[in-house]
Amino acid sequence: MQFPKRLQLANLPTPITKLERFPLHGSGAQIWVKRDELTGTEVSGNKIRKLEFSLAEALEQGCNTIITCGGLQSNHCRTTAILCSRLGLKVHLILRGGKPEQPDGNLLLDLLAGAQITYVLEQDWATHEDLARKLQADYAASGNKAFFIPIGASDEIGLWGYIAACEELKEDFEQLDITPDYIVTATGSGGTQGGLLVGSKLFDLPGKVIAFNVCDDAAYFEKKIHEDVTLWQRRYKIDVDFQKKDINTIEGYVGPGYGLASKEVFSTIAELARTDGLFLDPVYTGKAFHGMVTEILKGKEGCMPDAGNVLFIHTGGLFGVFPQQQYFSFA
Repeated sequence: MQFPKRLQLANLPTPITKLERFPLHGSGAQIWVKRDELTGTEVSGNKIRKLEFSLAEALEQGCNTIITCGGLQSNHCRTTAILCSRLGLKVHLILRGGKPEQPDGNLLLDLLAGAQITYVLEQDWATHEDLARKLQADYAASGNKAFFIPIGASDEIGLWGYIAACEELKEDFEQLDITPDYIVTATGSGGTQGGLLVGSKLFDLPGKVIAFNVCDDAAYFEKKIHEDVTLWQRRYKIDVDFQKKDINTIEGYVGPGYGLASKEVFSTIAELARTDGLFLDPVYTGKAFHGMVTEILKGKEGCMPDAGNVLFIHTGGLFGVFPQQQYFSFA
């Protein structure tokens, strides 16, 4: 596979861990975890895989400024801010929500990394891409060239992150001698899910790719991923047998809303930390892992009726635990 220009920013390959103690209450399934929370320390998580390609494209175009966007506790924005600091690039973040009195979690790291931030209230968020274009024009007027990366770096460039990860997974499966029945991920902006779907076809991976949405609905991800893959095929002139029916998004685990989790999710996060020393977050991985386990335990009634080996993609998000620490309960 011929990849486009790419920066070597992540600590790769990441390991796969076999869960030994997390209770599955009689299920015959075995959960394996792809440890993408170990792609770095401050830049940990899945976003760095995408940014290796997105930031390479920005530098190729001669840009010295990066504009991107997300929620106040965006993992993507935190990773972008820190990587731009390391690369000597200016970064301007557009964050959804009002400016808090006391920053914490990912937002604190954004500020420490020197990011310039524009806060946009929830009711005005629909216009954030218009704001990004205005900022690009403002930077151009001051002699700077700004590159815009969409939410989660989820576009035809960002897809390469998890297409490349599938090449890594192919080697993982051969070395560990495992054949997963399912490859599971959280999905919030669609880029990781889309990359896994394309990459699994290109590298002939075993296992059905399924995703648990943490926001929006299955129809949104079907539309978004289909659009991204179509643009990817056109831009890079690569043919892949991809159809909308390949997009499997499991609904029912969003809970109160994006960034908000049910008490069951917080209990699952605490249980996995206690039994296997793995830490999830309440925004992405906690919801997806809880959904996956719930569906496995449904047996034939769930979305993974023949689950034997299940690979969970741990997409990171540890810093998102701290702003929600009040929702954990300890005996």
